[in-house]
Amino acid sequence: MKKQLKEHFSITKKEWNGLVVLLLVIALVLAAPYVYQRLHKDTTINEKAFAAAVAQLEKANPQPETTITTGALFKFDPNKASDADWQKLGLTAKQAQIIKNYTAKGGRFRKADDLQKIYGLTKVDYARLAPFIIIDKNKTEPAKVIELNSADSAQLTKIEGIGPAFAKRIIYYRERLGGFVNKEQLKEVFGLDYVKYAEIKEQVRVDARRIRKIDINTITFDQLRLMPYLNYKQVNAIIEYRKEHGNYAGMDDLANIAIIDAQILRKIEPYLVFK
Repeated sequence: MKKQLKEHFSITKKEWNGLVVLLLVIALVLAAPYVYQRLHKDTTINEKAFAAAVAQLEKANPQPETTITTGALFKFDPNKASDADWQKLGLTAKQAQIIKNYTAKGGRFRKADDLQKIYGLTKVDYARLAPFIIIDKNKTEPAKVIELNSADSAQLTKIEGIGPAFAKRIIYYRERLGGFVNKEQLKEVFGLDYVKYAEIKEQVRVDARRIRKIDINTITFDQLRLMPYLNYKQVNAIIEYRKEHGNYAGMDDLANIAIIDAQILRKIEPYLVFK
């Protein structure tokens, strides 16, 4: 029995050496964190040195002032003030540029409150500037009313609120349309919304006798395609109906085309002739 137990629990020299190596490896793994902490101590921050470094960095890269130096305020007309004037009044270069863009596009300040419409101008800025705003309302000549169907781009820019960009759009739309039948059609010009129309409507008039008429019985597809009130399918339907049924005698014939409704017919009727 003893012999069997001895044989069961006895180990060879090779196995003993392996066991010793395993124990050493376990001991090293357990001791490694403690050895690392002793050899790599955290560096203590020198607060004075850190503060000095921050101060030096701020000096090298100064931050913009959060408050605006107002300087000496003076009376000014916002319609005539230059970029330099606005900046002397305490506005930033960006704010001055926004105002310049507004006036360059035909914008005009008719009363002091209009300055509040400028994007980027704060209530504080307006409250500070308002007492010094003087708008010259005296005009040596009465404002001229511009006829839309005969005016060139230079004449259109004389309309308060219309700059070169809007003038080009109005002329482009007028050419596609064949002329304006009424001034309300200006609201169909790209970018010219109800607010802008209300601003300029008293400065314009329309002579409908100047519109360019379309002979619906001879016009080609490409020519009729320019009419802004008709889409591609409607233009094609008009041409195909004419080929199939012959010349149009009047608006009643056009009403037979299913994809052209009464609203479209009312819009195009002033421009059509039937020969």
